[in-house]
Amino acid sequence: MDTTLNNKRKFLFIYLKTGGGHLAPARSLSKYLEKHKREEAEVILVDGFEKTKRYTRFIVEDGYRILQSKFKWLYELIYALHKVRIISEISSYLVSIHMEKYLSEIIQKEKPEKIVLFHFFAIKPVYKIIKELNLNIPVITIVTDPYIAPPLWFLNKNQKFILFSEELKDHCIKKGIDSKNIKVFDFVLDEKYSKVTTQDEILFYKQKFGFQKEKVLLILGGGDGIPNGIQILKSILKLNSDFEIAVVCGKNKEFYEQANKIIIDDKYDNVKIYGFVDFIYELISISDVVISKCGASTFMELLISGKIQIVNSFLWEQEKGNVDFLIRNNLGIYEKRIGKLPGIINQLFTDHKILQQYKKNIASFNFENGIAKVASFLLDH
Repeated sequence: MDTTLNNKRKFLFIYLKTGGGHLAPARSLSKYLEKHKREEAEVILVDGFEKTKRYTRFIVEDGYRILQSKFKWLYELIYALHKVRIISEISSYLVSIHMEKYLSEIIQKEKPEKIVLFHFFAIKPVYKIIKELNLNIPVITIVTDPYIAPPLWFLNKNQKFILFSEELKDHCIKKGIDSKNIKVFDFVLDEKYSKVTTQDEILFYKQKFGFQKEKVLLILGGGDGIPNGIQILKSILKLNSDFEIAVVCGKNKEFYEQANKIIIDDKYDNVKIYGFVDFIYELISISDVVISKCGASTFMELLISGKIQIVNSFLWEQEKGNVDFLIRNNLGIYEKRIGKLPGIINQLFTDHKILQQYKKNIASFNFENGIAKVASFLLDH
């Protein structure tokens, strides 16, 4: 009889689909454990909203995306209001009641050895379920925001946390969280970001996707594309410089259609427009400069890949820490005025010394992928 399966340790990874920043680390860790620790660990990815009603998913998931892309000011106002503890408690409770039944069923059915949380809205229902069922299941919360995190993560101060910066650890300690309950690792990314892309690989990717010029500019947002994407693209197209442009529109169909129309109507042959793709790694690898927003996963993917990022927009206050880190250490550029972007890009692509200085600054930090160490910690503790 094969006893391997009986010896596997079962983990529940619980996330919500409010932006890719929560799902991406969960998925990356799951893939890593499946590949390297298959005989030791079994991971079950759980969408906390899998069985909730459609209107609840719409309010939380779609509402999150709509506010970020269309009503940024309202998203930031809601964020600010949640710095008031009672408001955070109310929101946490209202979302929790829509998740409890399903999560309780999953936990009782799967009987995991450990539960790992990747979203702050999963914290309250999971701890309530464990208490009510008198279960002895360790829970670890992975805070997916590296430098500044929403207060909702820390309503329960007795959790075990994995954080991605010493700055956030210091903040947590000041808020009354015991340092013994905090472990800090490098940010978790897909395993492919653990190695440096070789020049041969870059050449292969360029040939694969039809890029011929030495320099490539990437315009990249999250799953819904970069805010003001059309205006950014139009401003860059005014440049008569010797580089190619890749634009990733994500799931933003309007952006994709408008961008394609511009390229076709005006016969630009140095621009490639993509929708939602699964080869972001390859596009990052061939790029030299990237215009982006500053979501945690994209921000860290670009840094670990040694790419110079120009941040045009970010969400206050959640992504402000990422931008501050970038600017404070001269690792990239923040410029919210779209009209200034062409001049910055032209300077980066024509002044070799400036481009190399940014690359040198990034290299000096020796950014690493934390996926292997976090995976080992989850298995050993």
